[in-house]
Amino acid sequence: MGKKVKKEAEPPPKDVFDPLTIESKKAATVVLMLNSPEEEILAKACEAIYRFALKGEENKATLLELGAVEPLTKLLTHEDKIVRRNATMIFGILASNNDVKKLLRELDVMNSVIAQLAPEEEVVIHEFASLCLANMSAEYTSKVQILEHGGLEPLVRLLASPDPDVKKNSVECIYNLTQDFQCRAALQELNAIPPILDLLKSEYPVIQLLALKTLGIITNDKEARTTLRDNQGVDHLIKILETKELNDLHIEALSVIANCLEDMDTLVLIQQTGGLKKLLSFAENSTIPDIQKNAAKAITKAAYDPENRKLFHEQEVEKCLVALLGSENDGTKIAASQAISAMCENTGSKEFFNNQGIPQLIVLLKSDSEEVREAASLALANLTTCHPANAKAVAEADGVDPLVTILSSRRDGAVANAATVLANVAMQEPLRAGLQSHGVTSALLGPLRSANTVVQSKAALTVAATACDVEARTELRNSGGLEPLAELLRSKNDEVRRHASWAVMVCANDELTAAELCKLGALDILEEVNLSASRKNKFSEAAYNKLLNNNLSLKYSLTGYLSSSNIISDGFYDYGRINPGTKLLPLKDLCLQEPSDQRAVLLVNSKSSDVSPPPSTEDKSSDVGYGRSISSSSSFRRASKEKTKKGRGKKEEERVKEEEEVSTLPKLMGEGSPEKEWYPPFDPDFRVYVYEVTKSIFPITNIKEQIEVLARYVAEKMGGKMSKEKLHNFSWELHISELKFQLKSNVVPIGQIKKGIFYHRALLFKALADKIGIGCSLVRGEYGRAWNEVQLMNESRKGLIGALPPPEVYIVDLMFHPGGLMKLRSREADLYRYL
Repeated sequence: MGKKVKKEAEPPPKDVFDPLTIESKKAATVVLMLNSPEEEILAKACEAIYRFALKGEENKATLLELGAVEPLTKLLTHEDKIVRRNATMIFGILASNNDVKKLLRELDVMNSVIAQLAPEEEVVIHEFASLCLANMSAEYTSKVQILEHGGLEPLVRLLASPDPDVKKNSVECIYNLTQDFQCRAALQELNAIPPILDLLKSEYPVIQLLALKTLGIITNDKEARTTLRDNQGVDHLIKILETKELNDLHIEALSVIANCLEDMDTLVLIQQTGGLKKLLSFAENSTIPDIQKNAAKAITKAAYDPENRKLFHEQEVEKCLVALLGSENDGTKIAASQAISAMCENTGSKEFFNNQGIPQLIVLLKSDSEEVREAASLALANLTTCHPANAKAVAEADGVDPLVTILSSRRDGAVANAATVLANVAMQEPLRAGLQSHGVTSALLGPLRSANTVVQSKAALTVAATACDVEARTELRNSGGLEPLAELLRSKNDEVRRHASWAVMVCANDELTAAELCKLGALDILEEVNLSASRKNKFSEAAYNKLLNNNLSLKYSLTGYLSSSNIISDGFYDYGRINPGTKLLPLKDLCLQEPSDQRAVLLVNSKSSDVSPPPSTEDKSSDVGYGRSISSSSSFRRASKEKTKKGRGKKEEERVKEEEEVSTLPKLMGEGSPEKEWYPPFDPDFRVYVYEVTKSIFPITNIKEQIEVLARYVAEKMGGKMSKEKLHNFSWELHISELKFQLKSNVVPIGQIKKGIFYHRALLFKALADKIGIGCSLVRGEYGRAWNEVQLMNESRKGLIGALPPPEVYIVDLMFHPGGLMKLRSREADLYRYL
């Protein structure tokens, strides 16, 4: 055999490129390789970029700057599985960078990423595709894109993956997505709760924690709570709480239970299985503050339902909450206080906290934490509302001082709560008296000026409760509290306006306070408010009437009516009818005006000033004007009594002495001295009238006889009995004009009028009747008419046993048959007959 000859290798074809091995140390070079058509190069380039990206955030930013993201997105759909896998791994890492996430949203790659979750794909692709979605889902826009591209269904499916990383990424993404309500609804349709519950059995705490967080959100919906209950989810949660080794999951487990407790059926289930007692014991005995806090929050959420409160009360939840008040952790104290606030809707709970709870809450009012003080004050506000015993317990436990201190807090909620408690305490008269010694009234000035409507409302309510006492009203007036209170009447908030009106109504019980409120414009504001159908309320109307009752001159001008309880006092004047919204000038301004052709202003004043000599039935007159030199001792009858004077033979020296007295009085009254106090013109004739009726009519024991005698007396002083036929000849207008000219003023004292018709006589009758205690009303009619109405019992019914019928109303005749009483049956007909 011959020797074998070695066969020579065939040379490669001329059109084939010889293999080239390149070692690159620049990321930019590798990024360029992403555009290669060769699968092996693409796979190796992706693998290199993945390792580079794993090294840190700076490398991710570098890859973004080098333009690696856009070519990588194309590789997500590459035919080669290795290329596709490596590209997916890169995006799982890169998507944690915010700038990369933004670019990915713009490139609209969500559909490509979600496609990697298909069942036929490798587990590693599932892992990094779900990681990419978990990173992307932290932002709202990406959440929308994931939902729109159907990403939720494959994520739910992957919760059952055998790979823990896939489970972790999937549940984390679902947790982020559940922040959106549309996702929560979609999860319910996909029946996601059972696989999420299965994750609670995982050996990896991070997966359990994410599952609990997800359940904590989706169980805010009632349907989800029902599904959780039907799948024995509550048992899983209770077991977690019972397992000490899982204490890092207890806080989140409690959050889920808190949601479940809102559902009555779930609460009953927990209670029947003994879970509720376990929960309360767990909360009370735990040494972890956050667990105690979350347990209290769970009770708070559930206690908003009345049936739940009843169940909690039966389980003596109050003891647990009182124990939590003693925690050293502020968050736990706050949560326990809030739970007590919620439980206060149950009467039994309120009574329990009377002895246990209120003292501890008062201690919390002195806490250094403003949040704790606010929560404690809220609990006390709810405990004392409509519960006098608890309000008394607060006062007896020395709770007033810290509450007053909180009124100056920077937290509006705390201020409003403290004001509410103080108002509840002040509702009880024995406790109210003690509040003043703690400076409550002055402490309310700040809240009254607050910009917060809730604070304004509660402060005004507290004023209404405390101002029932004279001392409180005096302090409020002296400390400047009436001004902000009056301003609150303008509030656009209905409750603020209502409570401010209530407070003004209470304050108006004091004549001085009512006068000060009128000076501050409260009456004008209330009048404006009551003209609006949408702004007025019963309290604004009552406050307006109360202020009017302390300003009868304005009341009579506006309403044309004074009741028997509206007692005319010195200084009252009848200006005539004015329209709502029209301002009534003060008496001083009216006195300073020159006489005009306007209706005379009728003045009632039997009180002389300090500089006046005592009144005399002798005639001492002055014809000087009120504003310039008003003689308080003048009888104002100089012209009408001139003939009488001469008939009495008055001595010349007495007349000279009188003129000297008149000429010196202007100096006494402060002419040209504005700083001197101004006094209304004195009416000595009216004082004489008062003296005479007090002496002759007041002793009469029969009320009807008193009325008849007084009516005749008034008619006699006003020109006597008149006949309807001769009424037009009764020259009362000329008489009034002469008086105005002589007095140099439109203000005419009622006692000076000797020729008076209906409205003159009616006013005089009312003024004198009020002086001697005869109850009568004063009613203004049209065309200068006015009359008095009195109430009398039917004589024939006196002495009968049983309920008496209401008294009958009569009109007092002062004109045509003075002393006559006309029974008022049909107001219009009877008035027509009289007038």
